[in-house]
Amino acid sequence: MRILVAEDETIIRLDLRALLESAGFEVCAEAKDGEEAVALARSEQPDLAVLDVKMPKLDGIEAARRILDERPIPIVMLTAYGQDELVARAIEAGVFGYLVKPFREQDLLPAIAAARARHDELQALRAEAESLADALDARKVIERAKGLLMEKEQLTEQAAFARLRKASQASGRPLKVIAEAVVTTLGGEV
Repeated sequence: MRILVAEDETIIRLDLRALLESAGFEVCAEAKDGEEAVALARSEQPDLAVLDVKMPKLDGIEAARRILDERPIPIVMLTAYGQDELVARAIEAGVFGYLVKPFREQDLLPAIAAARARHDELQALRAEAESLADALDARKVIERAKGLLMEKEQLTEQAAFARLRKASQASGRPLKVIAEAVVTTLGGEV
């Protein structure tokens, strides 16, 4: 896994790099401020980012928001502050993990694993929601096409659906595409 580390304190950044590399991760980029973190996330395409909250030029939470706007990856925030307001802002930005300094390897590695797992779950849910939305859209246009065929051709619901299915099989096109063509032809618009 390729990790971007953004931390303005050099010693902590070097410690993070050593800790991550000893755990088998590749640190693909290091940033010393939020703007650099956003630019490196864009150019290096890391699999995960570890960002400090308080950094110059752009704080870690805003950097996380910008990174996630461009490409969703798991992000773990590091901070010396456990304030509720910061945690709430980080969660609202889409961050998947939050660690308060000083942290240890046994704190960081589980936070990374949890962030990856939560990110993967969210991606799967988004894909499922998109698939369900596509299926619902297809179902709506197929129902509309069936209704138009029933009305214009005096067909039963079964016969209208059979006609759509037969046209789909004969043309090798998805049922939704055939239904859209029927709706456009008989109903004026999809």
